[in-house]
Amino acid sequence: MSPDESGILSARPRMTAEIMARTGLDENKLTELVHRFYDKVRADAVLGPIFAARISDWGPHLERMVEFWSSVALMTGRYRGAPMPAHATLPVEWDHFKRWLVLFRETAAETCPPEGAAHVIERAERIARSLYMAVEDARPRTVPSLL
Repeated sequence: MSPDESGILSARPRMTAEIMARTGLDENKLTELVHRFYDKVRADAVLGPIFAARISDWGPHLERMVEFWSSVALMTGRYRGAPMPAHATLPVEWDHFKRWLVLFRETAAETCPPEGAAHVIERAERIARSLYMAVEDARPRTVPSLL
């Protein structure tokens, strides 16, 4: 991965540059979005305790989330990880994901240009549905006895 003309590291520099031009997003906007969003999550009465029980060192987590959103929003390929296994066993219901989305939409509207906010919100909604399905699929189920 090498920097394109804008200085951003991307596995797909042309695609990344086009998305940046169309949405007004860049690494600085995504960093601001991620940090402000997780500030809200940490302070939230519903989501805060779930995150606090699992994350003690927020610096590396925030860096990883910036890489994740860079990959998701700008198609940079910077994130190398598997979010499904990390989320599949969380003690969460759809209401937790809805709360996560409320905070994310609010933060995106505050930090991103309108086209950029719509872009990341659409992706966040897809991610929330996918993670929720992973959580549901990982839940133990009992099968009634045939006897």
